[in-house]
Amino acid sequence: MKKTGASLVRHALEQLGVRYTFGIPGVHNTEIYDELASSPTVTPVRVTHEGAAAFMADAVSRTNAYPGALLVVPAAGTALAYAGIGEAFLDGIPMLVITGGIHSSHGYKYQLHEIDQLEMVRAITKGRWRVTRHEDIVPTLFEAWRVATGGEPGPVFVEIPVDLQLFTGEVSALPPAPQPVAPAAPDATALDRAAALLRGAQRPGLFLGWGARDASELAIRLAERLNAPVATTLQGLSVFPATHPLHTGMGIGPAAVPAATNAFAECDVLLAVGTRFGEIATGSYGLDPRWKLVHADINPEVFDANYPAEVAIAGDAAQVLAALLERLPAGQPAVATQDVRARIARDKKAYRDEWLAHDSRGRVNPARFFQALRERLADDAFLLADDGNHTFLTAELFPSTRSRHVLSPTDFNCMGYCVPAAIGVKLTHPRQQVAGIVGDGAFLMTGLEILTATELKLGIVYYVFNDGELSQISQAQQLPYNRKACTVLPEIRFRGIAEATGAVYLAMPGDAEIVPVIEQAEAHAREGRTVIVDVRIDYSKKTRFTQGIVKTNLQRMDWGSKARLIGRAAWRRVVRPEPA
Repeated sequence: MKKTGASLVRHALEQLGVRYTFGIPGVHNTEIYDELASSPTVTPVRVTHEGAAAFMADAVSRTNAYPGALLVVPAAGTALAYAGIGEAFLDGIPMLVITGGIHSSHGYKYQLHEIDQLEMVRAITKGRWRVTRHEDIVPTLFEAWRVATGGEPGPVFVEIPVDLQLFTGEVSALPPAPQPVAPAAPDATALDRAAALLRGAQRPGLFLGWGARDASELAIRLAERLNAPVATTLQGLSVFPATHPLHTGMGIGPAAVPAATNAFAECDVLLAVGTRFGEIATGSYGLDPRWKLVHADINPEVFDANYPAEVAIAGDAAQVLAALLERLPAGQPAVATQDVRARIARDKKAYRDEWLAHDSRGRVNPARFFQALRERLADDAFLLADDGNHTFLTAELFPSTRSRHVLSPTDFNCMGYCVPAAIGVKLTHPRQQVAGIVGDGAFLMTGLEILTATELKLGIVYYVFNDGELSQISQAQQLPYNRKACTVLPEIRFRGIAEATGAVYLAMPGDAEIVPVIEQAEAHAREGRTVIVDVRIDYSKKTRFTQGIVKTNLQRMDWGSKARLIGRAAWRRVVRPEPA
């Protein structure tokens, strides 16, 4: 039978369960856009910027069992989407990237968008394909998705030349859609050794990353059986409910919240599941590994990369935790249940009270804001953060209760994630509340994508933490430089951006406005209106994460470097130069 390449792309996407594609049509992919306009199950979403399209697709994959997909023009569109694809790659998020390609049969050179795209994306994709025959389009897309979702997930890239899309070609019987492949069973000997270590531990602890996102119930059962405190990575914030009495918070070292730092201070066996012990997860590698490490991850390449493992278990988190539960029958835990839980509860309350008592000098107190927001969001609501100081305030002060329901960019650490990612979440979860926490600097990168949210009548609330600085960096500049170079922003009139994009504008200048403004914003969102809330946030109190990484990095320096940095800052404090 004869089929156009565009119709074959539509068929493959429908079979894969793709519900939305994100991108902008151009001369090299309009035929596919035209096909998708007739699809009963796949909706193409036009965006204002391909980078935002990638963040939308990323968020779809993070919160659903079906794929997030990009449909972008070649070269320029791929370049603009690069940051979002890179975020998905380093965060382990599956994504199907489809681009058009130059005309492959007329023989002319120097065509529009002519560049080797496969080389361009090699560093940020798990696999790359350039299709040259009609009969290869569907099998290639199926294989790409198998690669994207297998092992540690990640983005894949498929280029389909424009002439294949436009013209018909001979195709034999179309293959069936690929079925999920069960991960290999974890090694039984390694599981036995891990269980023996945990059984003999006096103070075991669990450290959970994004890789444990679909194993929350098993993690709860294991933690309760061991009476072990549980901490998460930033990306894994939601994998263990913050309302559980064994939950401590983000991190386990000096950059963690006090409940986590104290609970893991005497940990003798640490079970880490679905984490790579990356820079953010470890507070800039500030952990002091006095524990014996049992490290479980789907990707064996992460073992011993930063912290040596006593036992390494390659495997799916759910399979590993289920197998450990089988090997660890219920019994009397080494540490009294009441003691562990009571200490965690005291430390959490003390830290929260410390924040609530902080004088925000007329601006919005972060703890009061997040407390009020949590009380007014349902348990199944989604909260998305961006990259910046607000990210770690969210991590430390907002209790997450459901897996996959708190999202933020992590290892690629790309600003501009929140606004478009929230659109991807709301499109696929229209009946649930979706809120974004975004710094003023990050908002400047993709804030105009709110136009897409208002066009689609999505009803998202964006809380813009407005302090006039790139605060995560400006705070880090204080000690070594005692001045802020290029981190102070000009005045931003968010009301004007709201008017330009069709959003509702609300101002939250201080604590007195927190509750009424949140309630007004949610009322507008229920009517399908997107809201920009201008939150005059107080960043004067540093998060534990910021304090911890500054201290860790300073301690890592030699005495000469420390003296130079501290001396320079002290001298500038004396002479008081004009702000940069």
